[in-house]
Amino acid sequence: MEEAKGVVKHVLLARFKDEVKSDQIDQLIKGYANLINLIEPMKSFQWGTDVSIENLHQGFTHIFESTFESTEGVAEYVAHPAHVEFANLFLSHLDKVLVIDYKPTTLRS
Repeated sequence: MEEAKGVVKHVLLARFKDEVKSDQIDQLIKGYANLINLIEPMKSFQWGTDVSIENLHQGFTHIFESTFESTEGVAEYVAHPAHVEFANLFLSHLDKVLVIDYKPTTLRS
């Protein structure tokens, strides 16, 4: 197995509160995506909704994944004023959240 050199993935699983309308969710997602333009260590951003047929989502409906070059980059992102302001807004619309940061590992055979 080979751990990626420095690269860190920041994954957030979310379930929005029932009263949050789809247009509000769209605006929140656009705000999240815009962080890549405001916070230099954030190198990429992707998101999606659950499409699994296994029904193991535990209530989570959305996934957001950001890529950073290092754990230091994640720390800079978390402390950045634009992230802090956005996170306060975003989290107030969530019923459930889970965040995991990991270094991707590739299995070589």
